[in-house]
Amino acid sequence: MPVLSLAFGDMSLTTSPDLQGAAAAIAIAKKIIATGIATLTKSGGPDENQTLAYDLAHASAAVETARSLLDYGAKGDIEGRITCAFTADMVHDLISRLIGREKMWGVNLDEFSSTNEFLATYRAPEFLASLADTPGPRHLDSDFEMVQDTFRLFASKVIAPEAEHVHRFNGDVPEKIISGLADIGAFGLSVPSEYGGFSEGGEGEYMASVIATEELSHASLGIGGSLITRPEILTRALVKGGTEEQKHEWLPKLASAEVMAAVAVTEPDYGSDVAGIKTTGVRAKNADGQEGWVINGVKTWCTFAARANVLMLLARTDPDRSLTHRGLSLFIVPKPLGESHGFVFHQDGGGRMEGRPIDTIGYRGMHSYEIAIENWWVPADNLIGGDAGLGRGFYLQMEGFENGRLQTAARAVGVMQAAYDAALDYANNRTVFGESIFNFELTKVKLGRMAMVIQGSRQFSYAVAGLMGKGEGAMEASMVKAYVCKAAEWVTREALQIHGGYGYAEEYSVSRLYVDARVLSIFEGADETLCLKVIARRLIEAQGK
Repeated sequence: MPVLSLAFGDMSLTTSPDLQGAAAAIAIAKKIIATGIATLTKSGGPDENQTLAYDLAHASAAVETARSLLDYGAKGDIEGRITCAFTADMVHDLISRLIGREKMWGVNLDEFSSTNEFLATYRAPEFLASLADTPGPRHLDSDFEMVQDTFRLFASKVIAPEAEHVHRFNGDVPEKIISGLADIGAFGLSVPSEYGGFSEGGEGEYMASVIATEELSHASLGIGGSLITRPEILTRALVKGGTEEQKHEWLPKLASAEVMAAVAVTEPDYGSDVAGIKTTGVRAKNADGQEGWVINGVKTWCTFAARANVLMLLARTDPDRSLTHRGLSLFIVPKPLGESHGFVFHQDGGGRMEGRPIDTIGYRGMHSYEIAIENWWVPADNLIGGDAGLGRGFYLQMEGFENGRLQTAARAVGVMQAAYDAALDYANNRTVFGESIFNFELTKVKLGRMAMVIQGSRQFSYAVAGLMGKGEGAMEASMVKAYVCKAAEWVTREALQIHGGYGYAEEYSVSRLYVDARVLSIFEGADETLCLKVIARRLIEAQGK
């Protein structure tokens, strides 16, 4: 058993990592998960037992996060201690989910008895307190360190000074941020080099995007971290299924920010139920006799739609609704630039597009809209994939959305890191009852848990980027999104709490981070839908193989 050495005066602690114990605890957790999946399968699946499916999805995501840390933990003492702390936290959370629901899962809590000593060691307040100001190295290769440094510098110098003003006054993304990001190649990270971007494919492409997104989100989620995601979703759809003509037409423009994109998929009545969308695309000629499509329908939660030059829009092109996903196609819909407070555009021939802004408590700057589209004509060349793309729209947009989930996890890591940094700085400088609040055990325990949750989330994001670079990791991308976005809510909440009353004041950035974090479990796949319709189902499929 690891030896604890505690000096009560300064709360210092020396504990040797026990990676074998961590691996053993993870193995037990995976066995419990497997039993739960088998029980879920027998009970009718996620639709019949939603609570079990939801808990299994989140528990599986936490287990996979811990498992991804084992390699990280072998790289040094602090890395090992973070890994052990995270693993103990994961097992504790899993046991909490099980208590009172053992029969529902089909498991026995006695299976965890061998982990008692491990949990007692690595959940000890003294041990967690020792991690309070020791977040651990990231272990990036030199090329990725350069990406990190480039985007960190831009974020701190250009984005951060604008973040509070935009948030408080619900302002727009300053154009200097868009042009500056274009100058450092942010919009071309996923565009293949032959089309004017910087991607050579493989792991590097995904890792660079994850690292850049974290650094931009550290400065601001609303005017930094999310800016590169929308054009990337369209980029990946084009790379996957666009014609060569479309790739040469649009990808260089996306890489240079000559064209900025917004995503128009969600509809008011259907939310995550994409198969049910009503927006239609019907073949029609315009007044000049050109072949094209006429779009009619309403889209909602179209982030950045006013500033965007094009909408990536999903529409039903086959009226046979029994085809569900197979009747949907994806369009590039050009539009003029609009005002953030709302816009109305008209086309010759009677087309009309109206955007109504949706005010939100956080995530301000890019703005979201509900867009009503009436008889809006789109050239035939703007159907992604041409005639070969008919009915493939759902699958093409999912190509972008799966990586969008990984990018959302990276955004969550950036927001968490900013909250932790703010809380650590405040704790070191705030004196209560004649003593720095950093010296209080409870403060240190909170900061220590924040540090290991953030590093675990980051390392899992890196691992998923590696998988996606190999053409794998679709389920893990959903898992990392589910775990990290929920974690961000807790981290930002505790960071605000450490600030006390000042955390509730807008003059401190932590209040912005707190409300921004709340959106992360909602967009790019609402948490419940992601867990029930994606993760739980894929867990069942994987176990059945």
